[in-house]
Amino acid sequence: MNFLFAWRYFKAKKTTNAINVISWISIVAMLFGTAALILVLSVFNGFEDLVKGLYSSFYPDLRIGAAKGKVITLTAEQLQKIRSVSGVKAVSLVAEERAYLKNGESSTMLSLKGVDSVYGQVTSVPQHVVSGEFNTGTEENPLLVLGAGIENAVAVRSDRNIFPLTLYLPRKGEVDLSDPMKALAADTVNTAGTFVIQQDFDNKYAITNLAFVKTMLNMPPDAYGAAEIALSLTAKPERVQASLQKILGEGYRIETRYEQNRSLYAVMQMEKWVIYAILSLILVVAAFNMVGALTMLVLEKKEDIGVLHA
Repeated sequence: MNFLFAWRYFKAKKTTNAINVISWISIVAMLFGTAALILVLSVFNGFEDLVKGLYSSFYPDLRIGAAKGKVITLTAEQLQKIRSVSGVKAVSLVAEERAYLKNGESSTMLSLKGVDSVYGQVTSVPQHVVSGEFNTGTEENPLLVLGAGIENAVAVRSDRNIFPLTLYLPRKGEVDLSDPMKALAADTVNTAGTFVIQQDFDNKYAITNLAFVKTMLNMPPDAYGAAEIALSLTAKPERVQASLQKILGEGYRIETRYEQNRSLYAVMQMEKWVIYAILSLILVVAAFNMVGALTMLVLEKKEDIGVLHA
């Protein structure tokens, strides 16, 4: 009954037409504001899940790197302790360095990543190969799996190229200023395939085998760029992280997937909260308009309200 009276007076003709206009504007603003808030936040949540899925294809659950510098030392005993930690599913050893890749007149700078045979258990990069195959070759016969952007930059078809490319990496040690080219180690490599994940990776990375990269960089047997770890489905990343930190000590930096992409996730969260704040402000303004319209409606119908109370 109360709703019936309220609806009757709301639809009734007002002595001041502006009240009617403001009332409907407020309703429409609240309707569209609420719908926009739900829609935009849903889109942002879906976009966030998509980006996280793409980045999780390349970044591992946990990464062990150096607290200072670019190289870590892991002995066989330390690796055994890492693998024995509860929740650790697989451990892949990698080495990464900036390199220069040349194919005739086409060339590009890239990040060369050397991986071992366990790499496919730690990331899903092999599942994103769109042409050729995920084959990193051997130390004597290295093969490259190129990001799609790198493939375009050097003008090759990774699955069909028959001519080797020239790869240059910086040598460790002092640089001879009289002959700077001596500071570079060069070798020829063939291509095996192309992966497509996301532009940040496609335009930056080429993947080969770990032994080849370590040889080119003159790295000692127990030296690596990082250890990438896959966890079991029930494992808690923070708990495993704490256990590994206790085993390895302060000379190693152990990062979760979130910490490896802290700036990306921070920006995404900030964007979502900014959109939420803007749309909420619109709803607040619409709500004030509605309150004002209802107040004017009550003042206009004050005499009728008195009759109803009587």
